[in-house]
Amino acid sequence: MKKKKTSYFDRFMAMSDQQRKLEVAEFDKEDLRPGTSLTVAERKRFERTVKRGRPRVGMGAEKIRVSLERGLLAQTNKLAERRHMSRSQVIAEGLRLLLKSA
Repeated sequence: MKKKKTSYFDRFMAMSDQQRKLEVAEFDKEDLRPGTSLTVAERKRFERTVKRGRPRVGMGAEKIRVSLERGLLAQTNKLAERRHMSRSQVIAEGLRLLLKSA
């Protein structure tokens, strides 16, 4: 029969108080040295790993203000709800179809 591995927590709790203090002593030290700035290469690598905002689709997106008749807007909202799309997706799809046929 295989012996069950004990977790780190179980091993830690089985230690004496003195052993626990020695185990966590390194985390109690404060590092008050000033930090160093990232190099240009490190900054680029960091920027690649950090994702900000929504993923870019095509050439990206730009917000615009558009005026629509209230009735047309209501129809757009209903269509978006029926198709489980956002209003922007419905309008963009309509523009794509119009541009394709032009």
